This record gives sequence, C-alpha cells and structure tokens, in this order.
Amino acid sequence: MSKMTGGISDNVEPATSEVEDLIQQVKDQITGKMNGTFEVFEAISFKSQVVAGRNYFVKIHVGNDKCIHARIYKNLQREVSVHSIEEDKTREDPITYF
Repeated sequence: MSKMTGGISDNVEPATSEVEDLIQQVKDQITGKMNGTFEVFEAISFKSQVVAGRNYFVKIHVGNDKCIHARIYKNLQREVSVHSIEEDKTREDPITYF
C-alpha cells in the first residue's frame, strides 16, 4: 500500500476483514446520520490516510447497485468513529478524499 503521512493512499485496495469489522462497528452511526436502513452493508474497497491515527475511505455496498463512501477515523487508542459520508455512489465511482 502506497502511503505517506498525511496523504491518502494512491491504491484502492479490496476490503479486508479489518475494514469489514470497522464498518460493522460504525454501522449504527452511519444509519443514524442517513436516517435509513440498508438491505446490504458490505465493504467493497478502501483507501487509507495516516494521520494521528488512520482515516479509512471505504466504499460500502448498501443494496441494489447503490454504494456509499464513508470516511472512518480510528484514533491511536483504537476508537472508531464516522467522520463523513458521501451518498448516491455506484461501484464504479472512484474513492476520493472528502
């Protein structure tokens, strides 16, 4: 994975079990922010950014052909929170910094 401190990784990587665990930890936060529920909630791919902890920019399949992008922050104490969400994405939409 190509990373530098403060920069988002260049490579989009397939979701790992660690990333899948992260999205499950924050699923309630995401559904609360979006005022909805999902028929599917599955990590597809991600990029990451090293900060004082790590930001994960994750493409999440939420049913049909729909995806969302979630920016998830994991601090140095390993606490996880949702920073922001981009809605109305597809599997083809690139993951970018947001």
